[in-house]
Amino acid sequence: MVAFLALFGGLSIHQAAATSLFTFVFTGILGTWLYTRRGSIDWGIVVPVCAGAIALGYFGASAAALVDPRPLSIVIALIIVAAGLYVLAPLKITARRRDGRGGSGEQILLSVVGAASGFGSGFSGAGGPLFSVPLMVILGYAPLAAVATSQVLQIIAATSGSIGNLRHGFIDFRIAALVTVFELIGLVIGVRLAHVASALVLRSLAGALCIVSGGFLLLRSL
Repeated sequence: MVAFLALFGGLSIHQAAATSLFTFVFTGILGTWLYTRRGSIDWGIVVPVCAGAIALGYFGASAAALVDPRPLSIVIALIIVAAGLYVLAPLKITARRRDGRGGSGEQILLSVVGAASGFGSGFSGAGGPLFSVPLMVILGYAPLAAVATSQVLQIIAATSGSIGNLRHGFIDFRIAALVTVFELIGLVIGVRLAHVASALVLRSLAGALCIVSGGFLLLRSL
């Protein structure tokens, strides 16, 4: 979404990141409701992740506001391309399966994941899941638990980061409203497709989209 708004929405990279991030508040709310209905959210995992993200989303957005547009575009483009590569070629995880019940050490680890995801989300305008899902899977959490947790994280990280962006007037609310409508429609369709379509096809399409859009943004920024 950041790359699309920057390339075709007529927004600066700061506006694109801030506007994109703001829309994720609403996709996070709907996503949380949909996953809660299916009993997929483990609040023992969610709470420490979100606790770590509360403050760092704000600081991530504040840090991005201090960066010149060109280097910020390059960083965001690289993050998007890296996400696409991860989706197309996910790491093979062999570590023990975690469940959030490993004591205080695991709670701290989850808080660190939330903090890193919150900062990355606020800085780049990308949703918290872009950071939290790979990190949690790498650390040994079940993919479903990682994705379900990321829905709640979106609300926290996007709200925190948007508060920081409001201070600088970067959010285009008119474009955000239009984009959010289509994001919510796409989210509902995507959840249904995820249960009937080939996971390999969906993963390939998502990865290719990230690489292409991130690549175009990178070329434009260089």
